[in-house]
Amino acid sequence: MSRKPRLRSGSGVTMHDVGLAVGVSAITVSRALYSPERVSDTLRSKILEAVDRLGYVPNRSARALASARSQTVLVLIPSLTNTVFIDTLAGIEDVLRPAGYQMLIGNTHYSAGEEMQLLRAYLEHQPDGVLVTGLSQPPEFAQTLERQGIPAVYMMDLTADGRRCVGFSQEDAGEAITRHLLERGRRRIAFMGAQLDERVLKRLDGYRKALRAAGRYDAALEDLDPAPSTMQMGADALTRLLQAHPDCDAVFCCNDDLAIGALAACQRLGLAVPQRMAIAGFNDLQPAGWVTPPLTTVATPRYRIGTEAARLLLASIAGEADAVTCHDLGFTVMPRASS
Repeated sequence: MSRKPRLRSGSGVTMHDVGLAVGVSAITVSRALYSPERVSDTLRSKILEAVDRLGYVPNRSARALASARSQTVLVLIPSLTNTVFIDTLAGIEDVLRPAGYQMLIGNTHYSAGEEMQLLRAYLEHQPDGVLVTGLSQPPEFAQTLERQGIPAVYMMDLTADGRRCVGFSQEDAGEAITRHLLERGRRRIAFMGAQLDERVLKRLDGYRKALRAAGRYDAALEDLDPAPSTMQMGADALTRLLQAHPDCDAVFCCNDDLAIGALAACQRLGLAVPQRMAIAGFNDLQPAGWVTPPLTTVATPRYRIGTEAARLLLASIAGEADAVTCHDLGFTVMPRASS
């Protein structure tokens, strides 16, 4: 009678060997490694200890052939240096890793063309699913995924077009922080924007909506620069705005980097914050609460977006239907001393 071959790792140790060391079957070892929710925490700890002791290395190629899955997820983000996306990646990893999945990370550099090229290139690795930032992809992006039968979840924003998404309304957040400045008695509120990706432009739309409703909108108070944001850019823009519009009494910056730069410029120019100039940022990065004065901003659920998007994608890969395709995690206006 022929025996079923045992799957070997790169080290020569098999799941069967690990199972013998613990007193369980190779199938139980496989479940502990790739479907940890199907075994107890105590048993999984024993199996992982045996894996480390014996030097077992999972053979991903063999597993992919057996399961028709690669156990990989493609994650497309626009920047590897922006803290916003680093936090999101941390959330994604904290869900995927215990489930036996690895990330393939593609940096799109805020370019739709690069995003499409990366998708085509990484499809050669047969990812089981895709996590993608934003909603502005060309039609061929979704068409390519549909032809390949690969599920996708879109992060950072919301849509009603049927795509699975996890995020919050960028426009509503921009409107809310602008209303906060209006409620603080500000009347000449400027907007400072950098990078000008789709999320920044939606925050700008929210800013415009709030000011138009209050009868306070002035297009001349918008300072928009497509270059990547820096604190220096924020300082320069604040100086430029005040030279052109000395009656400006508040500024909503599209992110905290710009806002911290604007705050520094006010200090250099001897402008009291918030008495003379109110400043608000966006994202509530760690420095926002530590600058002087602490920065008013919008807290965004970056880590939770990563975890919830990863969970939704794993459910989609498993064929589990979700009644809610778009998950709104909301945002929080953080009033601090700068406004």
